[in-house]
Amino acid sequence: MLQGFSDNWREEYAPDHWTRALLEKYDVNADVIAYVGLGIDILILLLVAWIADRIAKLIILRIVTAYVKRSKNEWDDLFLERKVFNNLAHLAPAFAVYQLFPLFFQEFQGLTELLLRGTEIYAVVVVVMVADSFLNALRDILFKTESLKDKPIGSYVQLAKITMYLFGGVYLISLLIGKDPLTILAGFGAATAVLLLIFRDTILGLVASITISANDMVRIGDWVSFDKYGADGDVIEISLTTVKVKNWDATITTVPTYAFMSDAFKNWRNMQALGARRIKRSLSVKMSTVKLVDPEMLNRLQKIQLIQPYVQERQEDIEKYNSEQNADKSVQINGRNMTNLGMFRMYAQEYISRNPNISKDLTLMVRQLEPSELGIPLEIYCFSLDTRWVFYEGIQADIMDHLIAATAYFDLEVFESPTGNLNNLKG
Repeated sequence: MLQGFSDNWREEYAPDHWTRALLEKYDVNADVIAYVGLGIDILILLLVAWIADRIAKLIILRIVTAYVKRSKNEWDDLFLERKVFNNLAHLAPAFAVYQLFPLFFQEFQGLTELLLRGTEIYAVVVVVMVADSFLNALRDILFKTESLKDKPIGSYVQLAKITMYLFGGVYLISLLIGKDPLTILAGFGAATAVLLLIFRDTILGLVASITISANDMVRIGDWVSFDKYGADGDVIEISLTTVKVKNWDATITTVPTYAFMSDAFKNWRNMQALGARRIKRSLSVKMSTVKLVDPEMLNRLQKIQLIQPYVQERQEDIEKYNSEQNADKSVQINGRNMTNLGMFRMYAQEYISRNPNISKDLTLMVRQLEPSELGIPLEIYCFSLDTRWVFYEGIQADIMDHLIAATAYFDLEVFESPTGNLNNLKG
């Protein structure tokens, strides 16, 4: 085989090679001349590739870097940071070698085709690297765009990368086996079922990402609660297959993107946009403490400033009604009367409505729910103007603390289970 190669060199290529005359002066064997000439050609091409790479990096990149630093645009800084230009410079060696190939290995078609194919493979790999860094830079630019920063840009970039890697891989395989890329793609049709199984999460995530974006279901920065996955916090990343949620305890929960389509979750964005957060708390009043307001209690309640106007107006209406109806007030239940629970409910309403941290434009009420074995629930329903978690909890805690303490002034008691008493538990 080696003898055939040297004969081929002597007969076809070696006579024109510049190393032949030089080596023949020293009576070097013709077989050795063939290999030396081939080695020199390869070394020259490698040297040219290295020089082209150095020139591209030292000169071109230096010029690009200087321009980027002077530019006021932010996007070119991101291209430089993501090494788009640095990866692009690696195309220079492939371009230089490809242009010089006609000067080398003219008579060795097999070797020329092999080296050319290797150069093409290198160029394809570099192009994929450039495209990858370009997409990373593009993602960073879009994230910093005000109108797009809360969109699932990462999902679309990942889709573009998958598509790029797919076609790049197919083209590399076509170069290695010498087949047309379309033929290889056609062959993938037989493996469609396997591919669907392998890329199931990716396909579901792609559909979910498009649906989420189109319907504006979730944005980066939204506060979401997803009980099934234990997620309760801000969305920090939306990718093709997962959504990352930073919980309030600083942990990270990863939720499948398609779960936001198939399962129920709560998005608190509207509350944050509204600038108010709902307070919905109740306290249970012991039923045995509910009673009609007698004159002694009426005199005492009239001294409570928040409900003083209401008590006077209400009492006048009741007295007028009872007079018209000739109600026998020797029995207190006759005619119309006020109850301590009703008075307390009005007090709670007035107290909440005068709280500067409670919205006056949204629903504000204190309502009585259906009685149960746990007492009569009195529900406070209103909206806090401060949606920050710590402050919100403080506002509603202050309201409930005050109302629980105020029940005693209306001769009411808050119901609590006897089993909750530690003394009873000890017995």
